[in-house]
Amino acid sequence: MNDAPILRIQGLEAQVADEDLGILKGVDLEIAAGEIHAIMGPNGSGKSTLAKVLAGHPGYEVTSGSVEFRGENLLELETDERSKAGVFLAFQYPVEIPGVSIANFLRAAVQAHLPEGEELDIFDYTDMLTERMEMLDMDVAFAERHVNDGFSGGEKKRNEILQMAMLKPKLAVMDETDSGLDIDALKIVAEGVNKLLAEEPSMGVLLITHYQRLLDYIKPDHVHVMVDGRIVQSGGPEVALELEADGYKVYEDASDATHAANA
Repeated sequence: MNDAPILRIQGLEAQVADEDLGILKGVDLEIAAGEIHAIMGPNGSGKSTLAKVLAGHPGYEVTSGSVEFRGENLLELETDERSKAGVFLAFQYPVEIPGVSIANFLRAAVQAHLPEGEELDIFDYTDMLTERMEMLDMDVAFAERHVNDGFSGGEKKRNEILQMAMLKPKLAVMDETDSGLDIDALKIVAEGVNKLLAEEPSMGVLLITHYQRLLDYIKPDHVHVMVDGRIVQSGGPEVALELEADGYKVYEDASDATHAANA
């Protein structure tokens, strides 16, 4: 494992664009190549906002702090440039794109990641898509369906994992990938993620979740607790087990006490 961080976040503050509504209030986080980090926290703590800010969502504005990705200022890059640089976001609620097949969607995505002027060979692409789907134990006929159109929750999340397998990112940010999945679908999705991690051991992963159950199948190196826009506790997998047993109340009470003291 390379100890140099591929992602370094320092003092990150962000708000809803065009509104005086701060959500991230000083996030510090480092992820080294090959590490899996999980962020857990109650609703409204800023977890999904962090994911969207890293991806370059226009609905959020960074007001302070810095984000370095592989030594480059991530905040200076447009959304598509972040993707080409190797940042991947798996959405909590993937959108439906009726009329566009998964095969054509992924072909356009892979082409967009190639150097300017380089054309994707259709036969090479087909071979790659087939190989990736076989690795994930997916029926190749799945690629002819329209993107997320009429998909179950599990199918939408498997489609996200297929996208990740095709693009081979340096950093995968997974925003509540377990949301809406039953235990069987969760196991299938987690198995796909673990296969990718075995194949790409230098990939960094940021898992955002409410619950311990995802971490039973995708084992994190580090677990962080986010409350009120800040990471208030970090540790190993035992942190998630403590949260499962005790909940977030002790952290929320500490945050409330800090606010009262600073009022």
